[in-house]
Amino acid sequence: MAKPAILTVDDDPEVLQAVSRDLRHQYGDRFRILRADSGITALDVVQQLKLRNEAVALFLVDQRMPQMGGVEFLEQAKGIFPDAKRALLTAYADTNAAIKSINSARLDYYLLKPWNPPEEKLYPVLDDLLDDWLAGFRPPFEGIRVIGNRWSPFSHQVKDFLARNQIPFKWLDIELEPEAAKLVEYAQADCRQQLPLVLFPDGSQLIQPSNFEIAAKIGLQTQAERPFYDLAIVGAGPAGLAAAVYGASEGLSTVLIEREAPGGQAGTSSRIENYLGFPIGLSGSDLARRGVTQARRFGVEILTPQVVTGVRLQDTYRVLQLADGSEISCHALLVATGVSYRWLNVPGAEKLAGAGIYYGAAMTEAIACSNEKVYLVGGANSAGQAAMHFSKYASKVIMLVRGESLSLSMSQYLIDQIAATENIQVCTGCSVVEVKGEKHLEAIVIAHAKTGQTETVPARSLFIFIGASPKTDWLDGVIQRDAQGFIITGPDLMDNGKSPRGWNLERSPFLLETNIPGIFAAGDVRYGSIKRVASGVGEGSIAIQFVHRYLSNV
Repeated sequence: MAKPAILTVDDDPEVLQAVSRDLRHQYGDRFRILRADSGITALDVVQQLKLRNEAVALFLVDQRMPQMGGVEFLEQAKGIFPDAKRALLTAYADTNAAIKSINSARLDYYLLKPWNPPEEKLYPVLDDLLDDWLAGFRPPFEGIRVIGNRWSPFSHQVKDFLARNQIPFKWLDIELEPEAAKLVEYAQADCRQQLPLVLFPDGSQLIQPSNFEIAAKIGLQTQAERPFYDLAIVGAGPAGLAAAVYGASEGLSTVLIEREAPGGQAGTSSRIENYLGFPIGLSGSDLARRGVTQARRFGVEILTPQVVTGVRLQDTYRVLQLADGSEISCHALLVATGVSYRWLNVPGAEKLAGAGIYYGAAMTEAIACSNEKVYLVGGANSAGQAAMHFSKYASKVIMLVRGESLSLSMSQYLIDQIAATENIQVCTGCSVVEVKGEKHLEAIVIAHAKTGQTETVPARSLFIFIGASPKTDWLDGVIQRDAQGFIITGPDLMDNGKSPRGWNLERSPFLLETNIPGIFAAGDVRYGSIKRVASGVGEGSIAIQFVHRYLSNV
């Protein structure tokens, strides 16, 4: 982190140069010495330091300055850095005024000009002040700060993107944090119309940024380094990451393209406890982080966020078309885009997405729900894992399950944990039929299948974990899919021994191969797959063996 600052202010150039010289000589190795020639300029410097999240240890300010005197500056500066020590430089004739200002500006000390020799008249006083400041100093958070509104879909998008890409950030709610409003003011942004405001450690800022803008700022790779690869993988969930690790480790030049963040839907899981080799479980983000580290170690290029909009065939090459207009060519293509949570299709839900209604997002929004009642829709493992995570923060977690029992779709270990958690309530035969609220979620209407009755209950947070829907429209006209969009592979493509449309080889498609030779599918996006992390990893690794067999004949 940057060294804490000492800011000295004086309108006399000679005095300013002299005091800066003496401060730098004694404290330059531990503190950054800054100077300003007026109170107005100094106030702007202080605001910029606050925006950069840097610390100020000491203000050493001349008393008599035009436009804004030293006392007036210190009164305003203490509101920005209340813990900084404050010392006034004053002439002998102004000592009475300096004494009177001790209370108004909460002055820690005043020093008479001239201060020569500094070893006797300056340093001993400042040593005491700085030692006292250092004793209570707690280094500020080093990283990105996001200032926004809890009910803003834009704010949720930024938080979710940073969290899922494992970028440390500090969240400041404009409604709850006094510091947030001040930072917005210093940045000259509109408190309500231009949030979220994203502040970066270098002092730069972005207002309502897109994921691509954030990615460019923090150095994520969004463009490929080469035009051609042996293997291109679309989707960085467990299947895609496993395929990338195995492909690159076995010598294939590999590029991995992810539209949101590595880890996929599994990456949002708060706790996965049935994955082999991790007896106490691990979070989805930990699994994603380990997979990304392993893939990069073997030389995989990971592009995120980047969206594949289409694919075309050109001789033996498969050409991916990207959202930014660029193209990537490859010999073999693996589609591992997984699935997304289905949207809640009830009145009011679309308007309130990101403003009280969230899809997944257990890790991102849990802290905001502290001591509140939380509603979850869904009865599979993802919903169960989320319920356990929310139970650590919320006063009560209510699971709304359409089926008659959790045992129809949830692992037994999760069912047992939920049953043993006092603040989790499972409501079977329940579904949400309407949501209400203007600017954010205010209430939900629950239908009870057993009684046929509905009830309206107040609600601030509703998390959706229903079903699974693949996003494979970009494969229209090329890859054969079922009615729901899942990719059909291997034996399922064969119709009474007949080869599928687009197949031009004498052999039959490999187990994970689509109707186009050299294009494979693995993980949840594949028709008939088992929706588990371990099976996704297994399919991703197995797919590489078929890729090698395909490439051996290209």
